[in-house]
Amino acid sequence: KQEGSGADCGNSESHLTFFNESGSGKRVPRAVFVDLEPSVIDEVRTGSYRQLFHPEQLISGKEDAANNYARGHYTVGKEIVDEVVERVGKLAEQCNGLQGFMLFHSFGGGTGSGFASLLAERLSVDFGKKSKLEVTIYPAPEMATSVVEPYNSILATHTMLEHSDCSFLMDNQAIFELCKKKLDIERPSYSNLNRLISQVVSSITASLRFDGCLNVDL
Repeated sequence: KQEGSGADCGNSESHLTFFNESGSGKRVPRAVFVDLEPSVIDEVRTGSYRQLFHPEQLISGKEDAANNYARGHYTVGKEIVDEVVERVGKLAEQCNGLQGFMLFHSFGGGTGSGFASLLAERLSVDFGKKSKLEVTIYPAPEMATSVVEPYNSILATHTMLEHSDCSFLMDNQAIFELCKKKLDIERPSYSNLNRLISQVVSSITASLRFDGCLNVDL
């Protein structure tokens, strides 16, 4: 129980910030997964957490953006953005008091830069006054998977300056160094990097997810 409140924390509804309760009592995350190629989303569809997500919230295209901002923003991404915005709209309708959106994407890839920029623009049009927070992976020269990452980053940054209210920048190289030097992981994998990022995001959103004197909105 919370001190002085007499309320049983087990009955707290604060978890409903990020989860929607279905008619059967199942709690489904208020999240939409999007990628322009299917392989990454298929890992979620077939992975150990596949029962957690609604199939309609996992959206994937047929061909990727090939590390090209323009493909993610103007061609391949444009074909899928209406479906994504419609799905986000349905999730927004299920909220009692929508505060805003959290966008997770990279700045180096074609989908992460191009499509995320396009989606942010559309969210600004459809949900103008709602806050948009983004957690972004910024590319680092020593860990680059493509030579065009700096170009994608500059183009995406230009768009996001207009459409994002707050950015949490995760530098790939810095996270890699943290895993190596502070956590003594000899060869950090993407799983190690992702877990560290999820710890940061967990801390950022703690005040949204739990009742208490620090309970704040977006």
